[in-house]
Amino acid sequence: MVGMTSQRLVLASASPARLGLLRQAGLSPEVIVSGVDEGAITAPRPAELARVLAEAKATAVAARDEAAGALVIGCDSVLELDGIALGKPADAEEATARWKSMRGRSGVLQTGHCVIDTPSGARASSTTSTTVHFGEPSDAEVAAYVASGEPLHVAGAFTLDGRSAPFLRGIEGDHGNVIGISLPTLRDLLDELGIAITDLWT
Repeated sequence: MVGMTSQRLVLASASPARLGLLRQAGLSPEVIVSGVDEGAITAPRPAELARVLAEAKATAVAARDEAAGALVIGCDSVLELDGIALGKPADAEEATARWKSMRGRSGVLQTGHCVIDTPSGARASSTTSTTVHFGEPSDAEVAAYVASGEPLHVAGAFTLDGRSAPFLRGIEGDHGNVIGISLPTLRDLLDELGIAITDLWT
């Protein structure tokens, strides 16, 4: 149990989707981007990679002077397909190939979460998994979607709350997890640290 709840929240992510979900849930975090080199971090399994990346981002931000006294939230998502972790595509060519390989199939969106209470140094982390069922967009639809630029900025080259939504047949699990942060998971991690999410509402 943490001795005292930190009311100040910091999101260690540049994701507008994550920030939006937190704000919708009554939270008002500041944003401090971690600057972590995601490509330099590895793990044996996609679920573990997502967690380790989230921990790395939260740890990097928690160590900064401007995060002193804050509760830091780090997240990172990867799409697991055929046991391989897929992050943001490097370019349009990769995004196109990715979508053609995902058509009519299912993958698992793995989002790692890490919360660090900087006053006490206490931390909690976990990964949440959501199965995503992809539709079968035509080559022309894939080309148009890639040309929009959206898939280059999101894990797995798709997002549930954007232009690719019509190309998804459905999901099994928490929709927020696919967008970027599972609010039930965040609540559980805060509870682990002895912090009630309702105490953080603004």
